[in-house]
Amino acid sequence: MGRNQKGYFFGKYSFVAYDLFVKHLAFYVGDKIDVGIEILPMKSLQAQMSSGVAYYEGELYNVIRQGRGVPAVPLVILGIVP
Repeated sequence: MGRNQKGYFFGKYSFVAYDLFVKHLAFYVGDKIDVGIEILPMKSLQAQMSSGVAYYEGELYNVIRQGRGVPAVPLVILGIVP
């Protein structure tokens, strides 16, 4: 079974960016994980939450916008709905 790092986020978007672009990479380079997993609310669920909460569609866009290989770690991003 592979080693993974999971992140469940229902908080401020700045912490999600840190996990996606720093924390998962650090664990991957340190040979602690094989894949990073981030679980985020979809936009429809985020709309029911307080302001400043990161959501799946926005963070997926941010990862794609950075280009291939950034972050340089295998990553699974899951979006959940109510």
